[in-house]
Amino acid sequence: MNIITTLDGPTARISPRGEIDFDALPPLRAAADALPPQVTDVQWDLSHTPFMDIAGLHLLFGPGSGSRHRTTVTGLRDQPLWLLLTAADVNPAVFDLARLLPDVPPARFRPAAA
Repeated sequence: MNIITTLDGPTARISPRGEIDFDALPPLRAAADALPPQVTDVQWDLSHTPFMDIAGLHLLFGPGSGSRHRTTVTGLRDQPLWLLLTAADVNPAVFDLARLLPDVPPARFRPAAA
């Protein structure tokens, strides 16, 4: 997993390259924890992330994930977007996509009805 962090004033863009699973979770959390105090907005650019399992949900919604920063996600590929939409469909109170996704995802990515 390669992680590129770019700072622009109060905004940080973290761009992981590779799959987000439990092996990738510690370095991703470390990248977010290492941000300087003046950073208020964190954008996770997942355009180079073809796969994300529940570790991605822990990263984006777990304890401390949004307490210090306003967090958004961009560049979602099909499978990570599907995972986020499915989680939000199952438990919208916990997986609040309104704060995470700056744009409304296309309707074709909605999880299938049960």
